[in-house]
Amino acid sequence: MATDYDAPRKTEEDLSEDSLQELQARRSDKNSGVVDEDETEAAEGFELPGADLSGEELSVRVLPRQADEFTCSRCFLVHHRSQLAYEREGMPVCSECAA
Repeated sequence: MATDYDAPRKTEEDLSEDSLQELQARRSDKNSGVVDEDETEAAEGFELPGADLSGEELSVRVLPRQADEFTCSRCFLVHHRSQLAYEREGMPVCSECAA
């Protein structure tokens, strides 16, 4: 938040003179941004680790490895050639595994 250093500042006397209504209005303004959320409704959207997903079907288009890609011999992930760190005994290793 930007601060205007040229603006006049309130002294302690000015702060003590704030009316009760003004202070209550500020307090209610702070609470006006709070949204009540139903915890039960929010919890229904979360999946727990290890949940039974046997009834779920996924449709993912799988592409074969491209000419400029390689499979790391340590993590077995397919990476672009720019991620190749080195080859040991003809087996490529990615830069993440080499680190």
